[in-house]
Amino acid sequence: MAAKKYTVGVLGATGLVGREIIKTLSERKFPVSRLILLASERSAGTVLSVGKKTLTVQVAEPKIFKGIDFLFSSAGGSVSKRLASHAVDAGCIVIDNTSAFRMEEHVPLVVPEVNAETLRHHKGLIANPNCSTAQLVVVLKPLHDAFGIKRLVVSTYQAVSGAGNKAIEELYMQSEQVLSGQPAIPQVLPYPIAFNVIPFIGEFEANGYTNEEMKMTHEVAKIMGAPIPTTATCVRVPVANGHSESVNIEFERPVTPEQVRQVLANAPLVTLRDDTQLRHFPYPLEVSGQDQVYVGRIRQDVSHPCGINLWVVADNLRKGAALNAVQIAETMIAMGLA
Repeated sequence: MAAKKYTVGVLGATGLVGREIIKTLSERKFPVSRLILLASERSAGTVLSVGKKTLTVQVAEPKIFKGIDFLFSSAGGSVSKRLASHAVDAGCIVIDNTSAFRMEEHVPLVVPEVNAETLRHHKGLIANPNCSTAQLVVVLKPLHDAFGIKRLVVSTYQAVSGAGNKAIEELYMQSEQVLSGQPAIPQVLPYPIAFNVIPFIGEFEANGYTNEEMKMTHEVAKIMGAPIPTTATCVRVPVANGHSESVNIEFERPVTPEQVRQVLANAPLVTLRDDTQLRHFPYPLEVSGQDQVYVGRIRQDVSHPCGINLWVVADNLRKGAALNAVQIAETMIAMGLA
């Protein structure tokens, strides 16, 4: 019997994540019978190459969702809030890549390597986590299962691709400006990013943290299914693509770096790159374009007997967004949920 194929919609098809979803569907040979590309009126009419074919982007409006099996949505939170319910009512399974629904109780927030079983309770809408959270929990899950995590301190070094294609262009343009002796003029990011770091991402909340930082705090707990205390500092760095994270883990008991390496060596989607002699560690420049989550700099916390430090790097457009979304759909098919 021939395997079932699905009508797939990509909302936000012209954006960085939307294009990466299209690419990922093709690379992973997702069983697509028909692909429908959707965007705002401003981007409608854009022609995109998909394999050997070209497809025209259509306007995203409620009537177009009928007949779509999976809708991958990455057009921004306000668009998702406006259109997701229409898509669900039309019978779509919506996999949303924005922050619009992540913390709603009835919406599963899913990283398949961590909490795939929560998909069984979906009501037509599944949330994809924040990019920096997705790569982090892939590493945390096997360690928490093995040793129990008591507390997390995370500092992120996030690439400009997390702010979209215009932010990448701004990094390149500002680099040219600075190297030619001109001032770097910020238009997309709040401050110059070339040869600089910006020590906040997102909007500030009353507690002094940004919403990007609080996303990690809340999302880690929801995905892991455990109230792990998490504090984060999120920083934008002049890297085109690939998020890095310095992670301090306090375990419930003393754990050695070698024990951590043994667990992570067998963890799904995790690759160890931790050679101090060769200085071979995860670097965003090398990781960009890869699906794996890379871990290195594993060492004992000299300030705490139960502490371990890690360095975690992944392509934020892949596992942090497009790959994870497609994996959710693949997992639902494998579980008989679609």
